[in-house]
Amino acid sequence: MTLIFIRVFFIILSVVVGNQIGSFVHIDNADFSRLGGVIGFVAAAIIILFEFIMRKVSVRGLSSAVFGLIFGLIMAKLVSDTLALIHIDETVFYSLRVALTLVFCYLGMIVAIRGRDEFNIIVPYVKFSRQDQKDELVVLDTSVIIDGRIADICSTKFLDGKFIVPRFVLKELQQIADSSDSLKRARGRRGLDILGKLQKNPNIDIKIHNEDFADLKEVDAKIVKLAKVLGAKVFTNDFNLNKIAEIQGVSVLNVNELANALRPVVLPGETLDIRLIKEGKEYNQGVGYLEDGTMVVVDNGRRLIGQNVRVVVGSVLQTAAGRMIFGKLPADLNKNKRN
Repeated sequence: MTLIFIRVFFIILSVVVGNQIGSFVHIDNADFSRLGGVIGFVAAAIIILFEFIMRKVSVRGLSSAVFGLIFGLIMAKLVSDTLALIHIDETVFYSLRVALTLVFCYLGMIVAIRGRDEFNIIVPYVKFSRQDQKDELVVLDTSVIIDGRIADICSTKFLDGKFIVPRFVLKELQQIADSSDSLKRARGRRGLDILGKLQKNPNIDIKIHNEDFADLKEVDAKIVKLAKVLGAKVFTNDFNLNKIAEIQGVSVLNVNELANALRPVVLPGETLDIRLIKEGKEYNQGVGYLEDGTMVVVDNGRRLIGQNVRVVVGSVLQTAAGRMIFGKLPADLNKNKRN
């Protein structure tokens, strides 16, 4: 509504100004005030149309173009002042000056726009602050939003900083939510609900970032690129994205690594009470899970599937997928001791 009001006000103001300027023109006592108002209206409409065309221009791209323009003007000025030291015909000198200004401004803008990813001139994130205080930026991945644990982690205030949700991540969430697959649709809607929950939390500063990288097709590549441009960290639980980001020197906050670090330490010889729910890969094994999702493999536990049993921890194996505990039944241990 604010933009519509500004546009309507601009059109009315342009008509009034055009009408006023037209009234100053006197040719054969003709009144040009109405014609001036029409010209003002047409000019305002053309400018608004041009503004619609520029909607796809990013703030960072525009900032880079302005920087390149200023750099081009400075270079043209320096070269022109150097040429002024040489005795050249005045007409030739001014022609060269105009040509140099056009060339340097064009080259400066082109170079700046092509290298805009290297410029950290992003207006929404520029603010006056103390040099010893830095606001950390964290880019959220699609998978970590769908996962949902981020909302609980943020509620505990363990994480601090400004969370950035790229527009292309939001678009991917919407596509998943609109999927014909019921499972994907449920996951996408869950992600949108979690995002809404984060935005409503007064203790969380979360912003939607509109920058996109048209030359990159994969969302993971765009996330890493955006994190590098902003000097931000990536918050994810995607193993592949984690590795790609680390290779490119981007810091990663991984929910799964945090969960593994917070799991209780289990030592050999301790006892656990679990419920066996399925067979293991090896002969006569039973498998159960702790409350945190840790898999427990029990030798000779196949016959006890569906029952709650006490298990003595034999060894703990840490894998890329998580932690696995191997244990035995107390009866089997006592039997081995007697033998």
